[in-house]
Amino acid sequence: MFYSITGSVVFTDETSAAIECGGVALRCFTSFNTLRKIGGAGQKATLFTYLSVREDALDLFGFYDKDELDCFKMLIAVSGVGPKAALAILSQLTPDKLALAVAAGDTKAITAAQGVGPKIAQRIFVELKDKLNVFSDPSAGGSLDLITRSAASSNAAEAIEALSALGFSKSESSIAVGRLDPNEPVDDLIKKALLTLSSAMK
Repeated sequence: MFYSITGSVVFTDETSAAIECGGVALRCFTSFNTLRKIGGAGQKATLFTYLSVREDALDLFGFYDKDELDCFKMLIAVSGVGPKAALAILSQLTPDKLALAVAAGDTKAITAAQGVGPKIAQRIFVELKDKLNVFSDPSAGGSLDLITRSAASSNAAEAIEALSALGFSKSESSIAVGRLDPNEPVDDLIKKALLTLSSAMK
């Protein structure tokens, strides 16, 4: 019904923004990432929208860009993932970071979203593993390819688990190890990946 709305931001809170267009202010539920991008009251904004029709409510959801909207639609198509959980995930992870997390099997990255448990995260992995790569960021240096490469080696997998135990996310550990020769000894992979991860934190 609605493709997008454009107008002045008249109100925002932690979960929504109201956009005035044609004398009518439409409230859109949205993610933290979208709220951060559109700014506060008085700013002009365009939101790409999705209308959720239920027996007892009509809820409008709006997003700063088409990728986030498309990712939202994919998430709510997963069994057990409602709009609230999808917004929580997209508040925690941008579409490209969600794609990396799913490719790496990074449960912690997804369950960090409020109200999202391991079972829902597992469903997202299973149902969206081959769909989210459309959101990979070209500027990320082929991160999805690096994750795929690291997943194919037992030494790399062992190094990734060790790095995760040290507090690094599975996504960033997989990317760091994926840049190395997977045939190297596990200890060498860990040491070299640690240098990469440590320098990235500076």
